[in-house]
Amino acid sequence: MQRPPQLLAGDKVVIVSPSRQIESSQLDQALKTFQNWGLEPKVAEHALSKHGYFAGNDGERLSDLQLVLDDPEVKAVFCARGGYGMTRIIDEVDLSTFIKNPKWVIGFSDITALHLLINKNNIESIHGLMPVQFEYDGIEKSSYSLKKILFEGELNYNWKGHSRNLKGVAKGQIIGGNLSLLVDSIGTKNEINTDGKILFIEEIDEYYYKIDRMLTQLKRAGKFDTIAGLIVGQFSDLKDTQIKFGSGLQDIVLDKVKSSVPVCFNAPIGHEMPNLAIPCGREVNLSVSESQVNLLG
Repeated sequence: MQRPPQLLAGDKVVIVSPSRQIESSQLDQALKTFQNWGLEPKVAEHALSKHGYFAGNDGERLSDLQLVLDDPEVKAVFCARGGYGMTRIIDEVDLSTFIKNPKWVIGFSDITALHLLINKNNIESIHGLMPVQFEYDGIEKSSYSLKKILFEGELNYNWKGHSRNLKGVAKGQIIGGNLSLLVDSIGTKNEINTDGKILFIEEIDEYYYKIDRMLTQLKRAGKFDTIAGLIVGQFSDLKDTQIKFGSGLQDIVLDKVKSSVPVCFNAPIGHEMPNLAIPCGREVNLSVSESQVNLLG
């Protein structure tokens, strides 16, 4: 897996909006932060456009993304926010130039679709904090982890364990993202490959039965058959139906996965803070116990 160059002071970086629309004020803090990091941030031409729910029509969003991926002067691409819209344009994204001169692409949630494409072409990308979130409270750990990977490349995390963790160690490429987008990839040319991988998943604002249905779909598609390990991130704001589903998240997950691989819950990855930056595609070492989880790479 090819790793894009680490960022240096003076590097040009660009914010694009391939998904949901944003307001210009939502980027103010991110732009200040990037400048404080010594970078030269720019905003893509159509990043603040509006076309219904989206940040511009499909053509405008695709054009912005393609331009920054191809531009040799741009050293990192920050996707402004998630929402929905990436899968509408992902099949038109051309990585032929990007592959020859890779750069960091950062985002999560809806941006999972872009990570899958980039990782399929054997290039690392970063599942992490997005520009609209830099104005949120409590982002310090998330911001620090992102900066460290971008400028230094180091991945050395540990977090508190969970009583339902399945203990063990694993080594493999880490890949994953938003559960809905991973399921959405099945049957497409960017379908997630989990063979020998450490899979991580996160989700927000879904019903328990829908979580079960999506995980069942991954199981039926064989996506859990040969994983090396599973990291379950933040499943935020889960909802139940009037007739209770009857199983919590941990039971739903453990019903789908072999007990012979390490599984950890409550990883600080997802729509809450901290949301630690994960270099998708990187070879990592995972160690899971009930008391602690370590992730190194």
